[in-house]
Amino acid sequence: MNKDNIEIILVSISGEDKPGVTASLTAILARYDAAILDIGQADIHHTLSLGILFRTTPEVAGTILKELLFKASELGVTIRFSPVSVEEYEDWVSRQGRHRWIITILGRKISAHQIALVAEEIALQKLNIDGIVRLTGRPQLVEEFDSKSKMCIEFSVRGTPADYERMQQRFMQISSQEEFDISMQADDIYRRSRRLVCFDMDSTLIETEVIDELADRAGVGPQVRAITESAMRGEIDFRESFRRRVELLKGLDESVMKEIAESLPITEGVERMMDVLHRAGYKTAILSGGFTYFGEYLKRRFGFDYVYANELEIKDGKLTGRYVGEIVDGKRKAELLRLIAQFENINIAQTIAVGDGANDLPMLSVAGLGIAFHAKPKVKQTAKQSISTIGLDGILYFIGFKDSYLP
Repeated sequence: MNKDNIEIILVSISGEDKPGVTASLTAILARYDAAILDIGQADIHHTLSLGILFRTTPEVAGTILKELLFKASELGVTIRFSPVSVEEYEDWVSRQGRHRWIITILGRKISAHQIALVAEEIALQKLNIDGIVRLTGRPQLVEEFDSKSKMCIEFSVRGTPADYERMQQRFMQISSQEEFDISMQADDIYRRSRRLVCFDMDSTLIETEVIDELADRAGVGPQVRAITESAMRGEIDFRESFRRRVELLKGLDESVMKEIAESLPITEGVERMMDVLHRAGYKTAILSGGFTYFGEYLKRRFGFDYVYANELEIKDGKLTGRYVGEIVDGKRKAELLRLIAQFENINIAQTIAVGDGANDLPMLSVAGLGIAFHAKPKVKQTAKQSISTIGLDGILYFIGFKDSYLP
């Protein structure tokens, strides 16, 4: 078709959403063999917003617009027409190959101020917002504060950031000051095709450090906690700290582990998250610097596929103060993540790792998506993604799941 014989028109329709609007309008375009170049539709509180960009010829353009106008009046919706030049269209097409990003914001509540801060940074980085979607359910108009409530909004963004590092730093600053989480991921083939999720256990799947619980029963709580905190901050070597802490447990009765396991404080969102991941066919693993006994308990309770942790030596029903086998430290966690992915024939870019401590950083950096969960400051600053405001099921939104099709 000769460029001089091309008419490109953008049709914008708004009004009460009702069945048949899109069908009626596109039927008119079909009748005159108009080519639809782009189409998009959204519905907010029963109000329709529909855009159709189509190509036709000058000879029939007027007739098409007249019929669309009559049909819109009949349907009770408002319609507007905007001509688009061939040059404008070709420029638009030339920009569609740019990088695409998904920016996710989530928290207990999301305010207009928080959205404005994120949108402002997107604009400063010369990026275009192609779409905005709410992933969580509709909030009640009037409701009492719910400590378990959550809200998530996803931006689809196009372009190359003017300063990617500055953008990430700004998002980290905003999220810290305003108490909500911001994630920025490349919108590539792997983002919605993750297949393996590996979790730390202590202070991630459970809201405690099991070794501290054991230490309290053994009467050495303060000593063990001091070593634990120092190790999690990355101040001392994990292997050495682990050996020293286990030594302090010598003589503790084996029955104590069963008592602790049955009363473990499970992190908010674990049951819902695991239900969804199972339904969606994900493989799940616990990679923990904690102890196998408690990892196996969580495996039985929630259906994890793999558990790798540390084995405490037990003789005559008592802990000996020693461990059996290789220590699962940060390096080993990263190795195990790679090995499981290889065994399951999963590309490393399709993996997710979630943890809170310094010994989780190696696996967070190896995984396609590394998430620092309610993490120590050093871990949060190093990891590219973090969740600090809601439960563990928040990772479902980073993957792209919506509440409308979640249990």
